[in-house]
Amino acid sequence: MRGFSACDEHAQTTYVAVSSAYSLAGNDGQLIELLPSVYNRRTAVYNVSIACGGGKIMTKSGDKHVTFALPVIPCFSFFRLCMARVIQVGLVGFGLSGRYFHSPFLSVNPRFHLKKIASSRPEAVRQFDPSIDWVATADELFADESIDLVFICSPNETHVDYARKALEHGKNVVVEKPFALSEREAVELLELAQRKGLLATAYQNRRWDSDFLTIKRLLAESALGTLIDYECRYDRYSPVPPDSQSWKEQPGAGRGNLYNLGPHLLDQALQLFGKPDTVQATVRIIRPNSHVPDYFDIKLGYADKIVRLESSLMTYHNQLRYSLHGSEGSFIKGGLDAQEERLRVNQLPDQANWGAEPEDRWGTLYRNGQANVIESDPGNYTPFYDNLYEAIVNGAEPAVTPADIQQLARVIDLAQESSQTQRTLAFSS
Repeated sequence: MRGFSACDEHAQTTYVAVSSAYSLAGNDGQLIELLPSVYNRRTAVYNVSIACGGGKIMTKSGDKHVTFALPVIPCFSFFRLCMARVIQVGLVGFGLSGRYFHSPFLSVNPRFHLKKIASSRPEAVRQFDPSIDWVATADELFADESIDLVFICSPNETHVDYARKALEHGKNVVVEKPFALSEREAVELLELAQRKGLLATAYQNRRWDSDFLTIKRLLAESALGTLIDYECRYDRYSPVPPDSQSWKEQPGAGRGNLYNLGPHLLDQALQLFGKPDTVQATVRIIRPNSHVPDYFDIKLGYADKIVRLESSLMTYHNQLRYSLHGSEGSFIKGGLDAQEERLRVNQLPDQANWGAEPEDRWGTLYRNGQANVIESDPGNYTPFYDNLYEAIVNGAEPAVTPADIQQLARVIDLAQESSQTQRTLAFSS
């Protein structure tokens, strides 16, 4: 379904019609066709002269026309036809990210139309929504000229190649973390997007987690006084399954926990504190029979605070998430944002109270000799998609900027080098 509104500065009247093609008729009977190929791919705003007595909008579907009368407007006026652009979306990959993160949010947002998915799992695509087109390869998706935006949700080492091909085919791109496997690759992609006049951005959904939003609020309120010590953990208990065929457990470039959970913790810290002075890291394998690095401990150096980020895939009791200590208090928080678990059981993010965190996950603020449980702010990834629309259609700054992407990629490069050389490295080149 497609909608448009007809509006002018005098009447401010809105008409909505459903159709696959549109015609506009003035009193002189002249028809002006507005084809789907025009409004799907261009900014759909047209100025059309209307006679003094008003006019009518005709919607055409096959051989049938439905007419909507227009108000009488002054002879000198121009009637402005404003159609809300719907972004046509394609996904490359339909695993955890494509199926449970992006597809639900895209499917309930009227400004996006999830048109096509390239995946090795056609049955999963049909089960989610049989109206979505399935193709076997990314190249088939890139060749579809109607697609405006592509989400790259494939294995890590394919991100750069697929994103480059999408950009070369004139598509805007959102790349799952990691955006690229090095700072150099990230810069090359961002520069290609700039030359093409397209958007290339990274999916950093954990900025809109309940716990992180709560911490941002407490720091903005100076609830701890001056922050001195920030520690964030993201642990899991994930023993290596016997004969595992998951690509995430296979050795190779871009594999391992630093590229999987690392971008979440690093992006949050960089959002809070900006670029660090130094990076010191340990990246290693700790699980029996693991072939990929599954543990990291990263210290970001700042002159006025300690920032430590740690993640292990071999932590059975993994409740603790954040420990913050300031000059006047401390805040301790456990548990994970509830959105992922709800998405995994096929709940859609248009429900009431979406993202509200259960009370047993709320954190505790210790201050003035008291311990107060702090209700968590609700999490919601919808603002990422709303901003994405505004960035593509109206030129707004993307929530995840090129500077954010390059900065994060540099920290990961430095963390790898620091671990290998056992040195503390300066952030600035």
